[in-house]
Amino acid sequence: MKEPGSVETIRFDLVRNLIVVQLKINGHGPYNFALDTGVGYMLITEPSLVDSLHIISQRTIKIQGVGEGTTYEAHITGPLNIEMPGLICNDISAALFTKDQFGLSAYAGRTIHGLLGYEFFSQLAVKIDFEDSSLVVSAPKNMRYYRRAVKLPITIEDRKPYLTANVTFANGTTKQSKLLIDLGAGHFISIENLANDEILQPNRISADLGVGINGTLSGYLSRIKAVELGKYNVKDIIAAFPNNFSVPPSVSRDGSLGIGLLKKFKVIFDYPNNAIYIKPGVAYRKHDEHDMSGMTYYGIMDNDLIHVVIDKVEPGSAASKAGIKKGDELEIIDTSLVGNMSLQQIDDLFQSRDGRSFLLIIVRDKKYVAVRLTLKRRV
Repeated sequence: MKEPGSVETIRFDLVRNLIVVQLKINGHGPYNFALDTGVGYMLITEPSLVDSLHIISQRTIKIQGVGEGTTYEAHITGPLNIEMPGLICNDISAALFTKDQFGLSAYAGRTIHGLLGYEFFSQLAVKIDFEDSSLVVSAPKNMRYYRRAVKLPITIEDRKPYLTANVTFANGTTKQSKLLIDLGAGHFISIENLANDEILQPNRISADLGVGINGTLSGYLSRIKAVELGKYNVKDIIAAFPNNFSVPPSVSRDGSLGIGLLKKFKVIFDYPNNAIYIKPGVAYRKHDEHDMSGMTYYGIMDNDLIHVVIDKVEPGSAASKAGIKKGDELEIIDTSLVGNMSLQQIDDLFQSRDGRSFLLIIVRDKKYVAVRLTLKRRV
């Protein structure tokens, strides 16, 4: 902190379930970093920062992402000075990728330079309010904790936070589960190595569950009955069940809680005292939906406009029935020009209501094509 005993407020943007903050590195910037409790090191994922900041690497490490795939090399930087409003962190080392392995900028539709994890949370209490897009940070003794909040014990292992919760599956069975608390994951909850007919709902769907170092993680989406967090029992949750899931052998866990579920609460992370505090927010009782279009898409920035390109269309989905194809570019949704929309706004439309219909104008082979997309609940 800049001043002993100070309490600072930092604004963030929620971009496709990424908490994006601005920071300076060695006096340069600002740069866009996503808060991610699922990473141990600060990660610089935008290779252009290497030259602009004149970063010199001191050693090389190998990083294994989730799922099966290649282990990638990352370069550990020398000490960096990180500055945010009211907050200065000196002598922070980061893992630097010379090639963008995550594709975060395309996913978010804006430039994301990296991920900020353990270094931000390790010495502070961090209050996250999703309703007003603010972070309040202070020393734990100076934090104003929520009245009637539930305190949940956590452990910090391999520089990442874990808690234990009871998870009740669709068939009624309950399992006490050790879960990584992963702010950088967009899902509600991920259950690892349990994708079988006994616990999956019949209306499960195959889906791409996210992107990591090793590429796209595939698996199933299904609903589970509940997750018990202290006295709060969050019901009817969309859960991810990844295929062929593996993590480094030093980690033992049953899954992870993502930002989808955490957004239902006001949350305080208190690493120094091995705790998080949760209190229901306005979204606590909201019935949550998954994408009903059946297509995934990414953004390409062109000055201040965004080009939205279809990356995948699920067979039998609403998008497939509308005749939408991989490589099509979304131009207009009803009367709204896509170039003036954020990817989050587009996501919200395609998760809005079963049976809702949109007139889409797409560009295919340099020609404009009109299609009618009628949303269909998938899970």
